[in-house]
Amino acid sequence: MVSVGHGSSPEQDQDLMVGQSREKRRASRWREYGSIGGDCTGDICPTCQGIGRIPRGQENQLVAVIPCSDQRLKPQHTKLYVSLSVALCLLTCALILFFLFPRSMTLSPVINKSVLVFFTPSTVEMKVTNVLNITNENFVSVQAHDMDLQALIWDTVAGRIKISNVTTVRPRSQKLLTVVIPITVEDVGLNTYCKSSSIRIHTLFLHLQMSMKVFYLGHSEQLSMDTFQYIDCGTNNTVPHAT
Repeated sequence: MVSVGHGSSPEQDQDLMVGQSREKRRASRWREYGSIGGDCTGDICPTCQGIGRIPRGQENQLVAVIPCSDQRLKPQHTKLYVSLSVALCLLTCALILFFLFPRSMTLSPVINKSVLVFFTPSTVEMKVTNVLNITNENFVSVQAHDMDLQALIWDTVAGRIKISNVTTVRPRSQKLLTVVIPITVEDVGLNTYCKSSSIRIHTLFLHLQMSMKVFYLGHSEQLSMDTFQYIDCGTNNTVPHAT
């Protein structure tokens, strides 16, 4: 008696093959990164998930994996470039500070150039010409303005002058400024002293107080100076003479 074995139907064989194909796809999809032929020797590739292909539509969003030993990841002379960049920045900052750091401005007297003296019945009128020196130690031009100069005789203001726009001093230079100060002596005793013909020398002690503003590098600074001079008030003419 021959028993007839139950053979598998073609539909069952086809289902079995489809299942095996799906298992192979699943295994290949999660194949570990670095494996060849399914050998598990590394981690899963984070870019292609081990399938060796980038998903369509994500070409511009994924980054390829580059080995750490790749020479492109080890640029040469990196320390040299960084050191040169730092040195260049420090040098640039030092030069900027050196050239733009505010330096001192100096206002000083040079000489009492002349004194013009003439008499009136009740006063003694004088025009005193002084030469001043303005020194600019900066590397930029300096604008001088608002000069206020007054002359005192025995603590009494005898003359005063104001100048709005004085001058402009070029970088690292000096400039001479000539100022004429009108002085009027109204004191009776000083009038008698200056007009007396019995006295050979008619000397007055003149105290000059000066102030001036300078503008440079975006800020304003005020300069001041006090100086003392001797002048002769006994010449009744308008001929300049040095004192």
